[in-house]
Amino acid sequence: MSREADMVHWTREALDMWPARRRARLVNSLSGFKSATLVGTVDGKGVHNLSVVSSVVHLGSSPAQMGMVLRPPGADAHTYKNVMETGQCTFNHIGVDWVVQAHQCSARYPADASEFDAVGLTPCGQTDGWMAPAVQEARIRMGLTLAKDMELPNGCRFMVLDVAWVEVDGQAMAEDGHLDLGRARTAAISGLDGYHDTRHLGRLSYAKVDTEVKVLTDVMVGWNDV
Repeated sequence: MSREADMVHWTREALDMWPARRRARLVNSLSGFKSATLVGTVDGKGVHNLSVVSSVVHLGSSPAQMGMVLRPPGADAHTYKNVMETGQCTFNHIGVDWVVQAHQCSARYPADASEFDAVGLTPCGQTDGWMAPAVQEARIRMGLTLAKDMELPNGCRFMVLDVAWVEVDGQAMAEDGHLDLGRARTAAISGLDGYHDTRHLGRLSYAKVDTEVKVLTDVMVGWNDV
């Protein structure tokens, strides 16, 4: 029996008729597995904030830049307002061992409350000249500065961020620079509320025409090209 028989189909017009929450759950799942990131910020009064963001993307390596999409800013858009005020934030990979604590950071706490205190995570990384808190429990974390803020057609904001510093678990880094996110215990997100552990299937060689793809099963060995 063909698996096509199991497929279901909707038009845009049909989706628009769905209840809002059901439609949001489906559409948020369509882009596949996403990064599970806690974004750390601080306001002008020194109050720390953490928010779950699943829209972090790599923009470039030279210079090192990341991007993230945030909802249209409203009264409780603490992350957006803090980044605009201080020009700083941190990205912290959510760990598979503490996804419940991380997920709780998506609750709408008041502006004068710290999610670190509310969920039991530990702030770190603040030094002279750097204000935005990182998450000590995260095995991959980085500090970023705002390069550009843009409005998207749907009112969401796209923030381009320069990487200022990086801290990673040394046991998860291969000699050629590859990070084994599984060794770092990084979780992934699907949809609005699905969290996943990951299994490495191997690293594949740079694809070239008329050249067989090689599989690097020991991902920590790395390619001999550095």
